[in-house]
Amino acid sequence: MTTVRSLIFVAWLYLSIALFAIILSPVLILGHGQAMAVIKAWARFVLFGLRWIAGVRVEFRGLEHRPEGPALIACKHQGMLDIIIPFAVLRDPAIIMKKELMVLPFFGWFAWKTKMISIDRSAHSKALKDMVRQARACAAEGRQIFIFPEGTRAAPGAPPDYKPGVMALYRDLGVPCWPMATNAGVHWPAHGFRRYPGTVVYEFLPPIPAEMKRAEFMALLESRIETASNALLEQKAGSAHLG
Repeated sequence: MTTVRSLIFVAWLYLSIALFAIILSPVLILGHGQAMAVIKAWARFVLFGLRWIAGVRVEFRGLEHRPEGPALIACKHQGMLDIIIPFAVLRDPAIIMKKELMVLPFFGWFAWKTKMISIDRSAHSKALKDMVRQARACAAEGRQIFIFPEGTRAAPGAPPDYKPGVMALYRDLGVPCWPMATNAGVHWPAHGFRRYPGTVVYEFLPPIPAEMKRAEFMALLESRIETASNALLEQKAGSAHLG
C-alpha cells in the first residue's frame, strides 16, 4: 500500500508543477508579492497531497521562535520537502539553492521572479561572494534568508558536515541565526519515490545571537541542530517501538 500511495503522490506532485506552470505562469509579469503568493499556494497544495495521499503529516514546533523580519535561518537538510517548507511557514523567504534549480519549469521560474538566492557551487570563492551579495539585498528588504548549512542532503543520522557559507552570511548580515531541526528524511527520503506515513517535524530553535566568534558560532549551530534533529529521530524510533 505504501508503494501505491507513494506513486500516486509523486504523480500529484509533478502534475501540480505542470498545472501551476500552465495556469499561473502569467503571474510572472506581476510583482514579487503575487509571485510569492503562487509559490505559497503550491506549497500548501503539495502538503495537502502529502498528507491525504501519502499519509505524511507536517508539524511545526517552536513557532514562538519564528522570525518575521530580516533573519538567517539554518535548517537541517534531508530531502526535497525542506525546500518546500519555507513557503508554508515563513512570511517572505529567500532560499539559497543550486543554480541548476532555477531553470526548472514553474518552480525555477517563480524562484527567479521572487529573487531566490542561486549559487553556482562550481565557482567556489566567487560563489560565496555572490551568495553574500544576494543575501544582503534580500535582508535589506526584510526577508528571511534560508540556508542548509551542510550544503546538500544527508540521510537521517548521518555524520554532519557543516560548510563555511553559513558563517559568511552570519558575519556579513549581522543578524541572529535561527537553527531549525527536522526528521523529514525518515518520511520523505532524499532518494527514491517512497513516502513513509507518519509525522514530519520542523522545529524552530531559539536564535543564536549575532556577532559571535566563528568557532564558537559554528560549534553552537551544529550542536543545536544535530541535538534537536537526533531527538526527533529518537522520538520517532520510540513511537515505532511502542506501536
